[in-house]
Amino acid sequence: MGTSVAVENSRRAGVPGWSVPLLFVAGGVSLYLGAALGVHLFDTVEPATVAWLRAAAAAVALLGWRRPWRAGWTRRTVLVAGGFGVVTVGMNIAFYEAIARIPLGTAVAIEFLGPITVAALGSRRPRDVLAVVLVVAGVLLLVGVSTDARPLGVGFALVAAALWAGYILLGKRVADAGSGLDALAVGMAVAAAGLAPILVTSQLLLRPAVFADPSTWLLGVGVGVLSSAVPYGLDQLVLRTVGRARFALLLALLPATAAVVGAIALAQRPTLAELGGMVLVMAALLLTARPRDAAR
Repeated sequence: MGTSVAVENSRRAGVPGWSVPLLFVAGGVSLYLGAALGVHLFDTVEPATVAWLRAAAAAVALLGWRRPWRAGWTRRTVLVAGGFGVVTVGMNIAFYEAIARIPLGTAVAIEFLGPITVAALGSRRPRDVLAVVLVVAGVLLLVGVSTDARPLGVGFALVAAALWAGYILLGKRVADAGSGLDALAVGMAVAAAGLAPILVTSQLLLRPAVFADPSTWLLGVGVGVLSSAVPYGLDQLVLRTVGRARFALLLALLPATAAVVGAIALAQRPTLAELGGMVLVMAALLLTARPRDAAR
């Protein structure tokens, strides 16, 4: 499919093609600002409960914004949206549980196996494969892989990687159906409600007092809006403009965005190795660019 199809996809989504990288950067900044808020919750709240608070806050925000009940929903569309939501929340739970046991850099590197695999399976040209190799090398330099990871933490990171791949595939499906943001709102609500009995009960058994602390809910709302509602909403706009293979490669911008946010918000200056990783990631993205872009 040629340029005319890509242009038509952009018009249908209301997102011009040139704005895709900017949307990714905006989503990444929001994502990692939300993660910075989440760090304050880990001292008192279980990682899985933080993921639930994130999902619940995002669901409330998206439902209030989109009001998806105004559209006609069938049993099938609700099930698809619910599955999308469960995969999304499950990905967040697995990642939070991973970083509670192993270094953040190790968890991020392992989790990127998901989108990288999607990109590799969706590639059709040698330079696409080379781009994946460069992304892998760049991500490894950016996150600083550690070899002393605990097995359980590695297992959670692998689960997060698999669910991230599922998020990309299901996200493309609901985006193509034309109800991406509405499906996201319904999916997050279904997942938050369905997982509440398990996650809330476990927190109540361990430390119930956190739910009486207003800061828990305030930070939870901030994490949900910044880390889920904003970036996932932007994802849906982008997924209707680009294919899942390109989307998976663009996700490699997240470590570079995190480094910038860390430098500004947390005074974490990137090392030469991390700067080299950013260069490799950008080189991979340039390799995937083509004059006559094809949506796939």
